[in-house]
Amino acid sequence: MTVTLHSALSPSLRTFSNLLGTVYRHGNLNYSPDGNSVISPVGNRVTVFDLKNNKSETLPVATRRNIVCVGLSPDGHLAILVDEEGATLLVSLISKSVLHHFHFHTRVHSVSFSPDGRRFVVSKENVVLMYHAPGKTREFNPFVLDKSYFGPYDETTCIDWTDDSKCFAVGSKDSSTWVFGTQRWHNLIYYSLGGHKDSIVACFFEEKSLDIYTLSQDAALCVWQCDTDIEDLQPPKSKRKADSNQNEEFGGANADVIRGKVESEQEKIGKVKYSRVAKHFFNKEKDFNDLTAAAFHKKTHLLVTGFASGIFHLHELPEINLIHSLSISDQRIESISINMSGDWIAFGCPGVGQLLVWEWQSESYVLKQQGHFNNMAALCYSPDAQYIVTGGDDGKVKVWNTSSGFCIVTFTEHTSSVTAVTFNSTGFVVLSAALDGTVRAFDLHRYRNFRTFTSPRPTQFFSLAVDVSGEIVCAGSQDSFEVFVWSMQTGRLLDVLAGHTGPISSLTFSPTHTLLASASWDKTVQLWDMFDSWRTKETLRLNSDVVDIAFCPDGKELAVVTLDGQITFWDHQNAVQTGSIEGRHDLQVGRKELDKITAKQAAKGRSFSTLCYSADGQSVLAGGQSKFVCIYNVKEQLLVKKFEISCNLSLDGMEEFLDRRKMTEFGSMALIDDGAGDDDGVAISLPGVRKGDMSLRHFKPEIRVTCLRFSPTGRSWAATSTEGLLIFSLDGAVVFDPFDLDEDVTPSSVRRVLRQKEFTAAIMMAFRLNEEKLTLEVLENIPHAEIDVVCSTLPLLYVEKVLQFVASALETSRHLEFYLTWAQQLLCLHGHKLKARSVTSLPMIQSLQRSIQHHFDTVSKLCEWNRYNIQYALALSKQRGMKRPAEMAESDGESDRESSGCDVATEQLMDSSD
Repeated sequence: MTVTLHSALSPSLRTFSNLLGTVYRHGNLNYSPDGNSVISPVGNRVTVFDLKNNKSETLPVATRRNIVCVGLSPDGHLAILVDEEGATLLVSLISKSVLHHFHFHTRVHSVSFSPDGRRFVVSKENVVLMYHAPGKTREFNPFVLDKSYFGPYDETTCIDWTDDSKCFAVGSKDSSTWVFGTQRWHNLIYYSLGGHKDSIVACFFEEKSLDIYTLSQDAALCVWQCDTDIEDLQPPKSKRKADSNQNEEFGGANADVIRGKVESEQEKIGKVKYSRVAKHFFNKEKDFNDLTAAAFHKKTHLLVTGFASGIFHLHELPEINLIHSLSISDQRIESISINMSGDWIAFGCPGVGQLLVWEWQSESYVLKQQGHFNNMAALCYSPDAQYIVTGGDDGKVKVWNTSSGFCIVTFTEHTSSVTAVTFNSTGFVVLSAALDGTVRAFDLHRYRNFRTFTSPRPTQFFSLAVDVSGEIVCAGSQDSFEVFVWSMQTGRLLDVLAGHTGPISSLTFSPTHTLLASASWDKTVQLWDMFDSWRTKETLRLNSDVVDIAFCPDGKELAVVTLDGQITFWDHQNAVQTGSIEGRHDLQVGRKELDKITAKQAAKGRSFSTLCYSADGQSVLAGGQSKFVCIYNVKEQLLVKKFEISCNLSLDGMEEFLDRRKMTEFGSMALIDDGAGDDDGVAISLPGVRKGDMSLRHFKPEIRVTCLRFSPTGRSWAATSTEGLLIFSLDGAVVFDPFDLDEDVTPSSVRRVLRQKEFTAAIMMAFRLNEEKLTLEVLENIPHAEIDVVCSTLPLLYVEKVLQFVASALETSRHLEFYLTWAQQLLCLHGHKLKARSVTSLPMIQSLQRSIQHHFDTVSKLCEWNRYNIQYALALSKQRGMKRPAEMAESDGESDRESSGCDVATEQLMDSSD
């Protein structure tokens, strides 16, 4: 029996890998128990930012709507994700999988685990629910309700626990704070605290105490002191004993009534009592700002408060000493979190999508990331696939590191929406076109805008292309229907290509020929010969407006997307159409809330808006105003797979059918403005009294894919969408993908052949099984002296597979010289054969180049740092030897011994450097 998987199906194995471009949307931030990672909700997903290793990872789990609150267990193994409608996921952060589904059927305000990890509390409406937390043993239902607490008259806002998990406090919008016991303590069942005039934002217990701090939205802080220590909470007395004693004392039919009277008279004796000892106000000297978020570190007594103006304060309690006050931006701070050591403070601003981690002692940033706070319009991979550049409607150009997931630089020179971005052939220059009438070139060495290309008259650029040499820059105009050509070296305008009668929608250079293809809304694609004075070589006429075009990596084929939903393939050398795909039915457009027609009827007027070829040219990706990205096989012209970009129902255009529950006799419920009366929108408290910005309204953004690009390495592809920058990768999940497998190829047989020192056969069998750990074991057990022999006997098919594996292993392995020897021998022995198959082997070579370049940069920095340290030590020893007086050396023997020790250390350092 033999199992063979064709390479054309390999893109279907790609899974969601990471989410870039967006770092924070809404909800509460959490630190991991070790304090080295920040867990941030991004839409309906969760991203973990590793601050120590400078990496970010988006968990492969998603809720049905935007996440509003996240609860993290004390050991950091479990997380509870709650969305806008109360649907809840219990997620394992170890296996990164969903363990349980639950639904609270209403909006949840906060979730908090007890410090001992045995319970967690959920606040919804004016009710507080306490559940047994999932344990380490297998359970049928992880969410077991323990108690329900009633007390507040309005919605609850915040939760905090005591250190021993005996009590917890809940704040409410009715300006009251309630203290509840996890058990019915004899001297504390519940206690209500007033003293505020606005809704409670946060409440915090003191360390190992029942003393509590409460903060309200009007920037007021109340300090409450308890007359009972936390160890003095008394367990409830036996009910039978109490009933018998009271019946003997009072007796008769009125025992219940009398007992109630006696308890009401005696409840003041021995019960827990609170007294307000202080009340403080923030921002007395400045304009009044609402308090929006707060966090308290119990060990260091550090209080951090955030305001609607973007200002945050650091105070030391209980003296209320101001440490410092800073401003993040002019947007409201929604969430604040402090790590376990109390050194790092995380802030989240949903208005600009900003996440900031501040080290308050050194007053420096640990992390400062901000995504595009508007739609992302374009993206492009660097030639080595290490970076992705994105442009958005906010006028910013951002460069993202694909391995770490962080934005390394942001360019803000554009004054209008960025419509197209690209790299030059070297990967060190980023070019961007915008609606402000400029094309700008940015240097990634010095991070500056070193060239600005403009047109003779003001125009809006909608498309951009750079030739293979990087010397010619072209941009298409939206209003003058012309293509402008500049020189990269001089910045001069070389030519203006006229001939289109509609806006230029897309530009692209052929990777192998001197051709520029321009697509326009005038239903034509024109091919311009760069070496023949930009003469029009061919004009391809289509049946509808052209939206996007893309060249195949070998330069022999051109794919065109038109407004009628078709993808056509052209042999541009002979101007002959070679095939077409009807993609309108595969787009599967969702229904908007205000649409009066069905989703099936709406799909008839939609089309793909962007497409790109895979790295090997065998497949093409297409996306548009839909939640799906379709991948087609070019040769067979068949749909291979549909990737679902998002399942977030908080976006518009997601549902296929009309929800009758939202329809009334007056129309759809979507016509009602959700922003009225909300904290973020318009708040009208009394007739004639208005508060907030009357122009601010809530809306549901529509799901769409604006740009698609395949990685040059062929291992991943990226899409800019309403959700952010999504990356789908072959390396994102463990997939069993055997190659030419038969019954004799098993892990035990592979290890047996390896022990027999038949290394070539062991490698071939391991790659036929295609299991990464087994392949790594076989490769690293081959002696270093046998590498050249094994490489010379490998067939060409397995040479490509070994090179691809070496490229991926180089990224994480410590055996740098070992894998570099493999790469060198394979390229030297099989270089001519690989060059003949350059189209299929180019992504693999680029992946190898990316790994080697990454290690080269890392080792170069380390060597430069070591060289600097050695030079500094030598210079310091020479300076001490010149300035040391002879008499001081004779009189002070101890100094001589120290200096001789320094000289010995210096000599040892010099010997090690040599």
